[in-house]
Amino acid sequence: MRTLAAAALVLVAVPALAAERPAIKANRWQEDRPDTSLTLGLTLRERVETGDAASFGGEPSDTSLSQRLQVHADARKGGWQGFVQLEDVRAFGRRDIGPADQNRLDLRLAFVGYQAEVWGGKANVRVGRQDFPIDQQRFLSARDGPGVRQSFDAVWADWSRGDWKLAGFVSQPVQYHDGEAFDDTSSGNVRLDLVRVERRAPGGAISTYAARFARSTARYVDAVGEEDRLAYDLRYLGAAGALDWDLEAMVQRGDVGASDARAWAAGGRIGWTLKSLAWKPRLGFQVDTASGDDRAGDGKVGTFDPLYPNAAYFTRAAYTGYANLVHVKPSVTVTPVKGLSVTAALAGQWRRETTDAIYAQPFIPLSGTAGRGGRWTGAYAHLRADYAFNPSLTGTIEAVYYEAGSALRASGRDDSDYLGVELKYGW
Repeated sequence: MRTLAAAALVLVAVPALAAERPAIKANRWQEDRPDTSLTLGLTLRERVETGDAASFGGEPSDTSLSQRLQVHADARKGGWQGFVQLEDVRAFGRRDIGPADQNRLDLRLAFVGYQAEVWGGKANVRVGRQDFPIDQQRFLSARDGPGVRQSFDAVWADWSRGDWKLAGFVSQPVQYHDGEAFDDTSSGNVRLDLVRVERRAPGGAISTYAARFARSTARYVDAVGEEDRLAYDLRYLGAAGALDWDLEAMVQRGDVGASDARAWAAGGRIGWTLKSLAWKPRLGFQVDTASGDDRAGDGKVGTFDPLYPNAAYFTRAAYTGYANLVHVKPSVTVTPVKGLSVTAALAGQWRRETTDAIYAQPFIPLSGTAGRGGRWTGAYAHLRADYAFNPSLTGTIEAVYYEAGSALRASGRDDSDYLGVELKYGW
């Protein structure tokens, strides 16, 4: 734990300096800065995780330390912005290390951007390695949950005027390797392009986008080969009085090898905040559903592809993937003191099609689950507390207990649990 001790010394040494800086954001390049400036900074995240693996007892218990260190430089002058960020991610003690768990010293972001007034509105263009989380990040995110965040080698452009905003990009998602430093790559083997329109309305906003996702090799339960999908998304979010809501749906059409891809998904979060009560409790209700493949060997792939989902959208335990899914989750969130938020929830989960697999995050079919067992996947209890110690330091404690249902037990799996403790510091 020497790294944690060193981080603590840094926190003690620079509280005054951190307080003077603009608000720290998850995407450091989005922070408010003077028009002419050169800024250096870092983000350090330390997370200890323990519990059963995401395969529900198929692997022994595991305890690990995930460490993510990012350093960046942000230069701005006359509408121009140059941004570079290096990232080093280590997974100490983790038994099964995947591409999203560890990536020692590599280039995470490096782009040049320009901002100007165009046609009575504000226009931005960015070229280079960047990230662009979209909306609630159900289906397209910067993947902040795991250790390695997702970047894209891309050209981005957006234009906003009044209540309207148009945006689009063409990109090659970065593919991560942990063989040596600076070995991450992107190529035409994986492509993601998107055009989006948003209009603000009283109390909220409506947005829609069309995207094309293509990769040279894809593997599903019922199809293998080149994948080419078109995705059409519609989202509506807003708030009125004590009520808030976030609703989203996506339809996908395309091909996987010789099979047609026909899939869909929808998700919604609504909440009611009792502002007149102590701790201001928010009563929440979440529903998510995504299509699965209903018949093997029929030349059609009905499994929804969540593209680049937010791994923490359900929980950080990564038990639940956004495919072949029905998910219902009531919750309550309270704020006992300033800076502290506590959420408790119970959730039930089913799969839509028994012929298809049960999926874990981000899009991993659990072996032996396709065609075996019923629809009932299981239920889980979820408790999470977030606390802002100061503008630079935040902490999170999250616990999940998942009781396996008949569909999981039919494949020899069992109950699973997770505990994570995280500190995140930005300067």
